[in-house]
Amino acid sequence: MLTDPIADMLTRIRNAQKAKKSEVEIPFSKLKRAILEILSQESYVGKIEEKDVQPQKILVVELKYQNKKPVIQSIKRESKPGRRVYRKAEDMPKVLNSYGIAIVSTSKGIMTNKKARKESIGGEIICSLY
Repeated sequence: MLTDPIADMLTRIRNAQKAKKSEVEIPFSKLKRAILEILSQESYVGKIEEKDVQPQKILVVELKYQNKKPVIQSIKRESKPGRRVYRKAEDMPKVLNSYGIAIVSTSKGIMTNKKARKESIGGEIICSLY
């Protein structure tokens, strides 16, 4: 049993990019799917495909590269099971002077820090990347 499945997902992505893999397989959960959808919308990863492999579904994520370098240069887990990080809308972090994004869990769902600030919603900072 994993204590932090989100950190495991981020580590799988990080390791697959270092190994120059074209895609990575991640065990399915709705939260992981929502986070990956945001990464896809922000053009950090390519297509996300759900496969029904027994005993559990998996998510197959296409990784993106630009000039043979990964598009995601850094991906970091912010809020951990032992230390949750919450921010008000006006205190949302600016990742790399707004070039990067932070993924936030709010009362209106999973969204980027920019969207949360725009809608004046605070929440838990899940991860940040650039």
